[in-house]
Amino acid sequence: MSLPLRTALPDPALPSASDPLTVAADLARRLGDTANARDRAGGHAAQERGWIRDSGLLTLSIPEAYGGQGADWPTVLHAVRILARADSALAHVFGFHHLQLAGIALYGTPPQQRRFLTQTVDQQLFWGNALNPLDRRTTAVDTGDGFRLDGVKSFSSGSVGSDWLTVSAWHAATGTALIGVLPTRQAGVAVQADWDAFGQKQTDSGNVHFDAVALPADQVLQAPGVAATPQSTLRSQVAQLIMTNLYLGIAEGAFEAARAYTVDEARPWFASGAPSAAADPLIQHRFGQLWLKLRPAAVLADQAARELERLFRLGPDVTARQRGELAVAGAEAKVLAHVASIDISNQMFELTGARSTSARYGYDRFWRNARVHTLHDPVDYKIRDLGRHALDGSLPEPTAYS
Repeated sequence: MSLPLRTALPDPALPSASDPLTVAADLARRLGDTANARDRAGGHAAQERGWIRDSGLLTLSIPEAYGGQGADWPTVLHAVRILARADSALAHVFGFHHLQLAGIALYGTPPQQRRFLTQTVDQQLFWGNALNPLDRRTTAVDTGDGFRLDGVKSFSSGSVGSDWLTVSAWHAATGTALIGVLPTRQAGVAVQADWDAFGQKQTDSGNVHFDAVALPADQVLQAPGVAATPQSTLRSQVAQLIMTNLYLGIAEGAFEAARAYTVDEARPWFASGAPSAAADPLIQHRFGQLWLKLRPAAVLADQAARELERLFRLGPDVTARQRGELAVAGAEAKVLAHVASIDISNQMFELTGARSTSARYGYDRFWRNARVHTLHDPVDYKIRDLGRHALDGSLPEPTAYS
């Protein structure tokens, strides 16, 4: 699913079939063929996740030094957006795979980076997330050669069918959390496929249980009691921009679905006097309004992606101010993408009419997916951060969500 040339958001040049954005577009078309049926069915999209693995896109963000493609963050995030136009659930799983790789790059030592990133390339590993910072039910106890993990993690996106997990655990002795990585099939790890939200149905975001799981010291990326640095807190900005591009992809997919239906199938309202729905001045006006929600959100998202790339490459030299300014740029983009995804996926039905609500189209999935995922963290707090910055120049405090 892609926007028509006359309204398309600017894409980087696509020079060959091996270009990652060309690969992403081809994969999106393939996913789009069954997206509606799979949305109705829910569950684990094992075959489609296999397509993502086979596409080679799982190595997109891995540096060339470790065998990856070495793509920059604007390219990775654009790939997320392209996939989300067709299937935002699997775009979520894809984006969060790269979030875990970003965590290895930001928290891990050079030997850990080489080990896990090279292994990801060589074994075509698919990473899942069990790093819900607000869920402290998983605890870590020192064992001398590492830690013992017990408990459960909720909202573990991509955990079902994953090969490795990033996990956080609460360490009572220091009153802080640790971050580590584990094979999903390790003894004592049990992934529960119980995600039952009304949208984003195939994100594999159920609970992960840990029962006396051994976490070796060399798989601990951030030890308990270690203070966060401006560099390490870039992980939350990667996460926020992945979500931003998910929302943008949903908005773009909904916009294109509404445009195509209006041109090809919608009937003009009898009182309009227009020969077609697309020729109705009121319909044209409303599409213009929706475009003005979509376009600035995309511009700010791309701008924030470029800034993320710049700071990511600074490594330990990134400053707290630079990190805070990136958080402001990310908040601007995320708020506008949030609004675009909700408004366009809702208002599209006012433009396409009653027949477009037929289950065979499945257009309601755009709104359901946007509504579920935009609840990840409250947009009002992003707007508050932007208001504070506008009033006194203060920057957002680094958290897992800001």
